[in-house]
Formats: sequence, C-alpha cells, structure tokens
Amino acid sequence: MKLSLPEVNFSDWGDVRYLHLGTEWVQGSMKLDAPFEIELEYVQRMMAWLLFVDPASVAKLHAMQLGLGAASLTKFCRKTLRMRTTAVELNPQVVAACRGWFKLPADDAKLEVVVADAAAEIRKPRWLGTVDALQVDLYDHEAAAPVLDSEAFYADCRALLTEGGAMTVNLFGRSSSYERSLEKIVAAFGAEAVWAFKPTREGNTVVLAQASASRPKRPALADRAQSIQTRWGLPAPKWLRVFKPQS
Repeated sequence: MKLSLPEVNFSDWGDVRYLHLGTEWVQGSMKLDAPFEIELEYVQRMMAWLLFVDPASVAKLHAMQLGLGAASLTKFCRKTLRMRTTAVELNPQVVAACRGWFKLPADDAKLEVVVADAAAEIRKPRWLGTVDALQVDLYDHEAAAPVLDSEAFYADCRALLTEGGAMTVNLFGRSSSYERSLEKIVAAFGAEAVWAFKPTREGNTVVLAQASASRPKRPALADRAQSIQTRWGLPAPKWLRVFKPQS
C-alpha cells in the first residue's frame, strides 16, 4: 500500500519562515537572517539535555532527531554544536523542503538524514547504544498528538542511548494526551530519570528522560545553564525556572 503523505509548503511572516504540512499548523520555523539559530521557544527547550553534559565534550557526542520539522535541531547540532548528527524523517518532501528553503546542509561525514519510518529505523542494530542526545518531535499534519507514543516506542528510544544519554520529547496536542504520554515515558525510563518543563504559551511541553538518572544540585545546574547561554546563545538560565524532576 502506498503511504499517503501530506504536501509540504512554507510561509514567510516578517523575518521568519514557517514550514507547514498542507495546513495552518506550524511544523517548524527559521529566522531568515539567522538560519542556524533556534527560533521557537519549545525547540530551544529540546536542547535541555545540554544541562547534563560537560560543555567541552559536546562536539564529540552524537545527536539524533526523530522528525526533521524545519531542521532547526539538526542544523543547530551539526553547525553550531559541531556534533555528529542523524535525522530520521518519513516524508522525503520534508527533506527536500529543508534543503531548498531552510538551509539544511548536504549530508557529510558528520550529518546523515535518513528517510524512513522512525519506529522501524531506531530498532536497527547500527543505532543501539550510540545516541547521546535523542530529540523526538513526531507530529502529523493535524498536530493533534504524537504519531509514535507507546511504552514500547519509548523503550526502543531508551535502547538507543549511551549510558550518559538523554531523550527530549515535544508533547503537544489538542487532545488531553500529555498525562498519558508522560506515564508511558516514566514506564520506559523510570520516574527518577524523568524531568519536565511547564508548557509554553503555545501548549508545547518538553519532557526529558535520562538513560541513567541523575539529580545535579541547583547551583551546578545554574553554572551549566550560564555556560550554555554564553557558548551557544540558548536561554538556559530561564529554563531552570520552569524545569524540574517529576519525582
């Protein structure tokens, strides 16, 4: 059976370009005069795994995105953080749009964009235990609830991670799916390993789950947050006001 995929288009509003999948719902964005910065607040929060790693080690780590969107995370990890970066995207039109309209670089020694079903791709042996920062943002054109959202899927995500690795997930929906999604993540990772932000104004809640639970003290997190802001321009000190462990 041929998979029916939505059409991909974009719109410009002021100095920001937005990606759409045939509806008004925004799937990602890019500042036209700063294409390698992260423009949306919730997407910035998807970088919260940086709070748990030594900044000096970041360029040696491997980031993976499930769902390309407008490639904000992929570009930031590859170009700004200089990480090995892998993105998995189901819709080849999205990849073409990101390359044509959103400044996604061509694949190279440290960047690989895989056109595949994320649920199947992440079970391949080549990825197991190799990912330090897994970023999951899987929504269809209606943006109603995550496309992949089972306990088994989150267990597969955990299997991708290195011992010090972490997953961040965007949970957003007009349905009341957040609590159910959180329960599945906790079941897969353990309550001690799960942190969450308060929702953004738009209703996006980013959840972080660690492969190995840790509880850094607030002064250590504050120091790390300041370093993240100084090095890479992300508003990490603000994160700490709205980010806390779940147990």
